[in-house]
Amino acid sequence: MRIVIALGGNALLRRGDRPDTAVQQVNSDRVATAVAALALEHEVVITHGNERQIGLLAMESAADPVLTAPRPLDLLGAQTEGLIGSLLARTLHDAIPGRKIVALVTHTLVRPDDPAFARPTKRVGPVYPGDVARSLARRRGWHIAEDATGWRQVVASPSPEAVVETEAIHDLLTCGVLVICAGGGGVPVTADDDTGALHGVDAVIDKDLTAALLAEDLKADFLLILTDVPYVYAGYGTRHQRPILDATPADLRRCGFPDDSMGPKAEAAARFVERTGGLAAIGALDAAYEIVHGRSGTLVRPELSIG
Repeated sequence: MRIVIALGGNALLRRGDRPDTAVQQVNSDRVATAVAALALEHEVVITHGNERQIGLLAMESAADPVLTAPRPLDLLGAQTEGLIGSLLARTLHDAIPGRKIVALVTHTLVRPDDPAFARPTKRVGPVYPGDVARSLARRRGWHIAEDATGWRQVVASPSPEAVVETEAIHDLLTCGVLVICAGGGGVPVTADDDTGALHGVDAVIDKDLTAALLAEDLKADFLLILTDVPYVYAGYGTRHQRPILDATPADLRRCGFPDDSMGPKAEAAARFVERTGGLAAIGALDAAYEIVHGRSGTLVRPELSIG
C-alpha cells in the first residue's frame, strides 16, 4: 500500500517547547518510532509542517543587521525543508536500518492571482502578547491575528496547484525509497506563462492540502494526517465533545471546524477521499500504526453507494 503521511507542525516543536535543536532531535526520534513500522510494510511519503520554524527564521532574518532586506518566505521555507528533512532522515535511517531514505526540497505551484495573497491568514512563528505583536507588526510590516493564547504573524496561504517534483518522487517510491518532501507545504512558486520559469512568492502553503494533492497525484491508497489529538472531535472543547470515529467528506464539512486548527486537516482528508475514492484518517502521531489498521483515529471514507 502507498501511504502519504502528513506530520503536524507540532511533531518536532510541540506547543510550549523551546525551539532548541536538542528538543527537535528528541521529537524527531519520536516521529521515527511512530512511523517505522508502517515504513517496513508499505511505500511511504512523509510531509511535515514548519509553522514554528519558519516564523523563527523570519524573525531572525528581519532582525539581522547584515542583510539589506529580510529573506523572502519562499527561501525561508526551503531552509526549513532542509533542516527538518535532515533531522527526520537521520532518525529514520537509524530506526529502519538498510532502508533507502531521501529528504527533498520540493516546490509547489500556486496561482499568482490566488485571492489568498490579499487576505493573509496562515499563522507562523511564536505567540506574542498583544502589545509586543502590534509593535513588531509596525516595525516589520507584518500582518498579525489573534491566536488561542496570544497574537501571531499571519502570511498569505495560496491553494496548492501541483508539486513540481511529483514525477521524481514517484520514481523514487518505485525504487523502494522512503521520501521526505513537501515540508511546510513546499516552497511556493509561480510559473511563467510563456517560459515556464519558476518564481518564488512570499507565502506559506497549507501542508495538509499539499499532502492531499501529492497523495492524489501519486495515486496513494491512504492519506494519514497525524496531529496531537487521537480523534477528530465534534464540539471540541465543550462539554458535549465527542470523538468522530468514522466520517464521510460531507460529514466532516458539516462540522465547520475552525480554519486555524482542525479545518485544513478535515478539508485535506475530504478532498483526497472525494477525488480518489481512497481512505484518509486523522489521529495522534504515536498511534500511526494503529490508525492505518483501523484501531484508532478518525477514518474518512467515501460515501456508501446505495442500490
